[in-house]
Amino acid sequence: MLLSSQRILLLVIFLSVSFSAAVKGQSPTPTPLQTDDTEKIFTEEIKLNVSALDRNGKFVAGVDKEDLVIMEDGRIHQADSIRRIPANILIVLDTGGEMRQAKNFDHTKKTAENLIHALQPEDSVAIMQYHDKVEIIAEWTTNKTEALTILKTKANFGKRSVFFNALETATKFLQKSRLDNRHLVLITDGTDTFNNKTQRDAVMQNLLATDVNVHVISYTQLERADIEPRTKGIATSPSPKAIPAEVAGQMPNGVRDTAVTANILSMNIDRVFLRKMRERKQELIDGEKYLAALSKDTNGEFILPESKEEMLDKPALIARIIDSSYVVTYAPKRALSESEAGEVRIIEVSSRRPNLQVQARRKLVVSSKR
Repeated sequence: MLLSSQRILLLVIFLSVSFSAAVKGQSPTPTPLQTDDTEKIFTEEIKLNVSALDRNGKFVAGVDKEDLVIMEDGRIHQADSIRRIPANILIVLDTGGEMRQAKNFDHTKKTAENLIHALQPEDSVAIMQYHDKVEIIAEWTTNKTEALTILKTKANFGKRSVFFNALETATKFLQKSRLDNRHLVLITDGTDTFNNKTQRDAVMQNLLATDVNVHVISYTQLERADIEPRTKGIATSPSPKAIPAEVAGQMPNGVRDTAVTANILSMNIDRVFLRKMRERKQELIDGEKYLAALSKDTNGEFILPESKEEMLDKPALIARIIDSSYVVTYAPKRALSESEAGEVRIIEVSSRRPNLQVQARRKLVVSSKR
């Protein structure tokens, strides 16, 4: 009986020690009570591409976040981070338009070629063209030789100009990439065959909701200079060939001869023709304003060449600006989550550092997808 009592006592002691050891071996994290008053904290970040140049227009290396002053709607902010990474550039070619005069298929391609040559080797490029339809002809690549080959072999021509569709597609393409330091370069006259004003405004808003810089090499000045006399019924230069020489060269004899014949027009008093020319002139004026606003509000460069030679020279300037960019982030003092969709904020960046000039001013449209 005594032996049995001892066994029971030993068993009780063993179980007590085991339970105590198990409790001491855990490090439980208390689970807070969930109440309706629990506050959600959002970490938000606004991203900008900021170019850094000296007074001579040369890139400035080694810029720190302390060198920058960020103003959002007049309130000062401090940069949270600054990075120097290769650029990602989508080049968009306008290769259509039934009313074109100065705009030239081969010249557009050559302008794009000059841009690709001027970019840094580590930069990635993609190429889109639009005319009757929008088409990505080259996906992202750092192989410039490959990009140039695709440009020469896959670019083609059409009669219409679906410019706003192209902007919409370009925005989606860039957003899908999830890359940083993104730039969109447009070689265009900014006109659209269908001229849907609702679509025009929507694509502008969508681009302003991104961190993409839009740079423009515009045909509008060249087109307007050629079309101005035509609005009065006078032509100082022959009408453009119906089809570019490269395209016509692949056609059968006879058909090719008709296609490449330029119609020389000295005087035309046809009222329908004059009305079309005046409408075209107004479209070019509107297109130029749109392109200028788009580049300004996205911290891009707007180039308005007055000659075709100047147009071929300017891609080097755009490449220099793109390749002087840093990616800067900051946290807004007024949360985006508290803003209504469509609200516009003005962001400006300046320099505290001597001999450092930063180029960064953009509109930010608060997206509904946040």
